[in-house]
Amino acid sequence: MLHTAELTARAPATEGGVRVIDLSAQGLRALNQALHDFKARPSNETLWEVVNTKGAHAIAVGVDAPLDITVRGTTGYYCAGMNKQATIRIDGSAGPGVAENMMSGTVIVEGDASQYAGATGRGGLLVIKGNASSRCGISMKGIDIVVHGSIGHMSAFMAQSGNLVVLGDAGDALGDSLYEARLFVRGSVKSLGADCIEKEMRPEHFEALEDLLRRGLAEGKADPSQFRRYGSARRLYTFHVDNASSY
Repeated sequence: MLHTAELTARAPATEGGVRVIDLSAQGLRALNQALHDFKARPSNETLWEVVNTKGAHAIAVGVDAPLDITVRGTTGYYCAGMNKQATIRIDGSAGPGVAENMMSGTVIVEGDASQYAGATGRGGLLVIKGNASSRCGISMKGIDIVVHGSIGHMSAFMAQSGNLVVLGDAGDALGDSLYEARLFVRGSVKSLGADCIEKEMRPEHFEALEDLLRRGLAEGKADPSQFRRYGSARRLYTFHVDNASSY
């Protein structure tokens, strides 16, 4: 366990108003401790930069403050997990579980994301400028995910609420056992999972999609009219939604 003196000795440097943490010199624990401490002792130093990541796991996990964090390099699993309030940019690709259980804020991956990106996310926005692997958005519970590339198989499995926007293609079993999340795909879908069907694009869906593309940094890259919407057929519910008032 690091003592206060050790953490102070490994405190981040400040360059041009940006707090810089070198993971190779200061370590992952010092980074996450400093980020967590910001909530209790806030300051005007809200711009952070993490360098020499070397694929480290759990970078910037559990942040709960309005910080702007740039991670320079590729990360391991669970980067930006449980994010709340912060804007976290990954200047590289992300390992499994990026933005897992995210609550709010924004996470932007400049490269590709490995499997189960945005899993169980309850809020906020995850932007993946490359491709996402399998199980993207699994069990999402309110998060919005915008993928500029394609996604792998079993994406949005048991997704409960929120939006998944894919500018590329989707793999097998999209939306398997889906609840009320909305899926928008511009490219081809290899197959739909159990209880997932294509649905009509109504005016409110075009409006919502336009906003998602704008917030997802994909404005001008795709037209909402090019997308198809997928959702739950509601046949796997333990009650029929049309009879909800009778229960």
